[in-house]
Amino acid sequence: MLLELARWLSDEHIRAFGVFEYITLRAVLACATALLIGLLAGPWVIRRLTELKIGQAVRSYGPESHLQKTGTPTMGGALILISIGVATLLWADWTNRFVWVVLLVTFGFGWIGWADDYKKVVNRDPEGMSSRRKFFYQAIIGLIASVYLTFAVAAPDSAELWPLFRDWVLSGFTLPLPTRADLIVPFFKSVSYPLGVFGFAALTWLVIVGSSNAVNLTDGLDGLAIMPTVMVGSALGIFAYVVGRVDYSKYLLFPYIPGAGELMVLCAAIGGAGLAFLWFNAYPAQVFMGDVGALALGGALGTIAVIVRQEIVLFIMGGVFVVETLSVMLQVAWFKYTKKRYGEGRRIFKMAPLHHHFEVTGWKETQVVVRFWIITMMLVLVGLASLKIR
Repeated sequence: MLLELARWLSDEHIRAFGVFEYITLRAVLACATALLIGLLAGPWVIRRLTELKIGQAVRSYGPESHLQKTGTPTMGGALILISIGVATLLWADWTNRFVWVVLLVTFGFGWIGWADDYKKVVNRDPEGMSSRRKFFYQAIIGLIASVYLTFAVAAPDSAELWPLFRDWVLSGFTLPLPTRADLIVPFFKSVSYPLGVFGFAALTWLVIVGSSNAVNLTDGLDGLAIMPTVMVGSALGIFAYVVGRVDYSKYLLFPYIPGAGELMVLCAAIGGAGLAFLWFNAYPAQVFMGDVGALALGGALGTIAVIVRQEIVLFIMGGVFVVETLSVMLQVAWFKYTKKRYGEGRRIFKMAPLHHHFEVTGWKETQVVVRFWIITMMLVLVGLASLKIR
């Protein structure tokens, strides 16, 4: 019933306003809408968060300069999610399966972040929800999304999804996926690797959950995480447009993913919402996005990258997120190893994540942020170059 209503509304919308059938125009309008919502609602949201005393609790083992940020309103990521949701529902095709799965993953991870932030605010505990519990919920949402996307990407439309799954089961779980579900190696014309159902699901899970946590770990300085998210999300929108068109995907040697082009609208909404949030999050920040924003945006980027078959390109363009995550993993692993081996834990970096290391070595916060932005811009250009250099 809801699906039929959505189709009717979409058809009526296109008949009444034929110009709006163009994805590029609707992407621009989605970006503008999200930007406008964020800029207009931002001051009110900040005032309300301040009145409710929803302030950031700064970790005691972080840089001393961050102690002055204690009390700055957090959970501002809710503003980002509202802007993205409204703009996407206004301008995207409601019948598109990929739009809905990205929205559900985004808001699902946002819910986890909200619960974590709420616990930090109520209990005044900067650690919030336990890492194990948080990861458990992320794993569940990631698993559901990965199983669905395994067959949704492989099937040309929703009607073919269930038959494909049924045939896979009847084949004794050996039926291979179509080539559009292969892992694409960028910068090469015909280098791709078939993953199979289990391989695709595992990779998808790792990309979604990993991206979510990577953005969250990067969100430690004013404006540091949101601008790279805007740049990477915008670039993924271009990839979505290419793989969603028969002509462009064929010319540029990408697999054609029917329906993926509609994600350009959602990516534009992420860009607009992110820029609006940056207006208030730029140094010195008036509000922090919190886990509700960071986990959600990371999950969205990972999901979109899987749909447009650009997991490796996401790894390249999101290099800042990757390095930040690796710095934490290496720091923890080396500390545990040396403590067990020598009885005293040793560190590779002065402090992790990596942005704190540079702060401790003498870089100002704004220097770290802007330089990481520049690095991300260069990496995004490298990722976009893979469109033609093949």
